[in-house]
Amino acid sequence: MNLSNLFRGMRKQSEQQEAPSHWVKCPKCLSLMYYKEVEAKHNVCPKCAHHFRIGAKERIALLADEGSFEERDANLVPIDPLKFVDKKSYKKRLEESRSKTGGRNSSVISGSCTIGGVTTELVVFDFAFMGGSLGSVEGEKIVRAVHRAIEKGCGVVIVSASGGARMQESTFSLMQMSKTSAALHRLHEAGLPFISVLTDPTMGGVSASFAMLGDIIMAEPNALIGFAGQRVIKQTIGADLPEGFQRAEFLLEHGLIDLVVDRNDMKESITRFLRLFLKED
Repeated sequence: MNLSNLFRGMRKQSEQQEAPSHWVKCPKCLSLMYYKEVEAKHNVCPKCAHHFRIGAKERIALLADEGSFEERDANLVPIDPLKFVDKKSYKKRLEESRSKTGGRNSSVISGSCTIGGVTTELVVFDFAFMGGSLGSVEGEKIVRAVHRAIEKGCGVVIVSASGGARMQESTFSLMQMSKTSAALHRLHEAGLPFISVLTDPTMGGVSASFAMLGDIIMAEPNALIGFAGQRVIKQTIGADLPEGFQRAEFLLEHGLIDLVVDRNDMKESITRFLRLFLKED
């Protein structure tokens, strides 16, 4: 056996295995970068500022003060009241999502923390769990977070990343739209702030309910935000849609959101608004 050929083959195989995890290609500018370059900017492309999607745990680490986040209601588990089956059973989809997200039971992580030293109830959606869909457990977690905020006299921050209401729960899921909206109205009556952060994507029943009820509504650059998809809208109205339709910058220009904020500036912006609303120095 030729040892030099063997070692070359082993080295080539090793490089092929390492390449996907060590190099990142930006879908916008097509730059190929070492993954640490991207991670250092919280998964924002250092070349063109494209915002890669990130998970709920990464988002919490980005926003909550170090060591301050305490998860709540992690024991809430979705049930299958309709015994729903499409291509797969709802039960099977839940099992797959639990496996994909390290054993989590829902598309939401909620908890108490401080952001910039300000006591806050933080709710974060994870698109990796059934597309961040809004079901009964997710709605209940949001409502409980709001109730905790009212008891403490603090603000609520919800970071949305969702395809909308969870079809496998049908009306049970749609009820969460009104349920969460009613809870946030109670927060408003208590004179406490709700800051809504829209990330890519924020669609369907989430955008049609609590996500657009913030005292401040901010979005990450180029985030897809809307109710129905562009193809459905185009087929319905029978007309071409404007360039950049349903992107954060388009919504800002037309007055539907308050500001577009780079991920690296998000914590500072949220802190500033929380202090402003709560009249903290």
